[in-house]
Amino acid sequence: MGKKPPAMSPSDLPVAQVLDRSTGPRRVEADELLALLGELSGERPVVWAGRIIGFGEYEYRYESGHSGRAPVLAFAPGPTKHTIYLVNGFSQRWPELMARLGPHRASKACLYLTRLSGVDRGVLRQLLEHSLAETMSPGH
Repeated sequence: MGKKPPAMSPSDLPVAQVLDRSTGPRRVEADELLALLGELSGERPVVWAGRIIGFGEYEYRYESGHSGRAPVLAFAPGPTKHTIYLVNGFSQRWPELMARLGPHRASKACLYLTRLSGVDRGVLRQLLEHSLAETMSPGH
């Protein structure tokens, strides 16, 4: 019996199928996020874990020894919010950007946006650029 692939791994699921989890104006915003993350990463979108649209890939290893692969930039569209995956502790690293972003919620590595309509797109781009640079820096 083959080893089960890790939950966070790329798949061949069509990107459009995941984008379609958002509808109406949020679906248009998902297309905007798709274009933005693709532009910043220079990578093609790939579906990870059946629901996350990721761009690029890197390997990580924690001090605990846990290791794995993850997309360099990623987001998950949904029916009620967009989840954007950023580097751990992003809101503590860049509080001045978070203060100017607009309506959002944040966890350790996820930025939750109900809609992009109230979000400062320039600030969102800066957060993504900072996260990308941090993820790609040696020793990350």
